[in-house]
Amino acid sequence: MHTTMSALLTDHAGDSPAIGAPGRPWMDYDGLRSLGSDVASALHGMGIGASDRVAIVLPNGPEMATAFVTIAQAATTAPLNPAYREEEYDFYLSDLQAKALVVAADDDGPAVAAATKAGMAIIRLHVADDAPAGHFTLQSDATGTADTAAPTADNVALILHTSGTTSRPKIVPLLQSNVAASAEHIRASLELTSSDRCLNVMPLFHIHGLIAAVTASLAAGASIWCAPGFNALQFFPWMKEAQPTWYTAVPTMHQAILSRAGRNTDIIEANPLRFLRSSSASLPAQVMVALNETFNAPVVEAYGMTEAAHQMACNPLASGTQKPGAVGIPAGPAMRIAHETENKLIDGTGEVVISGPNVTPGYEGNPEANAKNFFEAEGARWFRTGDQGAFDDEGYLHLTGRLKEIINRGGEKISPLEVDGVLLDHPDIAQVVTFALPHPKLGEEVAAAVVLTEGSAATEKDIRAFAAERMADFKVPRKVIIMDEIPKGATGKMQRIGLAEKLGLVESA
Repeated sequence: MHTTMSALLTDHAGDSPAIGAPGRPWMDYDGLRSLGSDVASALHGMGIGASDRVAIVLPNGPEMATAFVTIAQAATTAPLNPAYREEEYDFYLSDLQAKALVVAADDDGPAVAAATKAGMAIIRLHVADDAPAGHFTLQSDATGTADTAAPTADNVALILHTSGTTSRPKIVPLLQSNVAASAEHIRASLELTSSDRCLNVMPLFHIHGLIAAVTASLAAGASIWCAPGFNALQFFPWMKEAQPTWYTAVPTMHQAILSRAGRNTDIIEANPLRFLRSSSASLPAQVMVALNETFNAPVVEAYGMTEAAHQMACNPLASGTQKPGAVGIPAGPAMRIAHETENKLIDGTGEVVISGPNVTPGYEGNPEANAKNFFEAEGARWFRTGDQGAFDDEGYLHLTGRLKEIINRGGEKISPLEVDGVLLDHPDIAQVVTFALPHPKLGEEVAAAVVLTEGSAATEKDIRAFAAERMADFKVPRKVIIMDEIPKGATGKMQRIGLAEKLGLVESA
């Protein structure tokens, strides 16, 4: 098995397309390998070697994809969200101890301001007018000497922060071997070949897009067509131009695509997909069924997280083997269930734990978090995912929710995913997210934010009555908020933790 990013590219023919983008000529594998050599030489001339960290702030697109792939062959990459404010860049650049920042040639925004204050080297990425998709040159005033040895399996390839929803974000270093292993796991799960083409709409500062779309495709000698971000209005024109065999997205993106599918049946029929993939949040069973019927292709739900270099479980690809409501079978690392407070493995329902070559060696500079999240049992080192779930008799994993998101209503434990599933059966509900609402006596109460289907006149009373007919009284949302749009995070995921505060239902702490 390949153990470094550069090794993933070694076996593929030079004339096969690698990276594409709207209205751009394709870059092939020879071009990508040549670009990797040029980038390494440029970084070495700037005094940057394998152990140095390079922050990357670029818009979604082919240059961001190739910057990640090529810089990781010479240094440690640290992609950051281009939408951050200067104060956020101050924190992240300092926390990462980045040596340099890569930005577009004409970028003078908040990332540049923060890097200038920190005295970091600023590297400008230039794209020629006639350049193939993803091709660029790097320029900087920085000079120096560096160790020019290529990164080994034990060097850090990618460094990301956790979301930090309830605490200070933790630093997750992912080794070259972690990234390569995860890319191979995804390639195998999806049976990717050089004939496949991924339409990527996922942000490329996030583990899902970087590994599932880009790196796994490259591991297979396949191609990636890089959209400039997600846009439901543009998805089907992009599909027509890119002619993909698959795409991967989060559930809210799939739902937005479904909302426009009816008026684009000609494009769907002319560009049949081999499969669709969903990850990074639980895919409602109703959405999986609708996607399958709309695209006439398997809908493969996978389960991933940053600390695992993305994929941990995946539904099988063969038609009819996908289980709505399940995140699949182990697909790379070993997976077990652990006691939620004791460091031991158990049967039944508990905390999902993983062990394998794709798992981070540990959080950086955070011994307390490492002691809490890693433990030894049965001859292996296990990582606690923070998710509660159980395996069924056929080995499929069913999640009941994040342990921090389980609602505790006066001692009754309620899975928000279960409530979501019931409410989505309501014919007038398009989207829903169930969350905890603080309560002075019960501790927490059940609440739900919903988006109605177009033209619906359903009321909070209607929705609560519908739920009351289908679940125990203590699970029925005591408050239903009808919204035009549910707040989402940077990657398109709906976030339960802190939603009550965001919606102004309680005072923020």
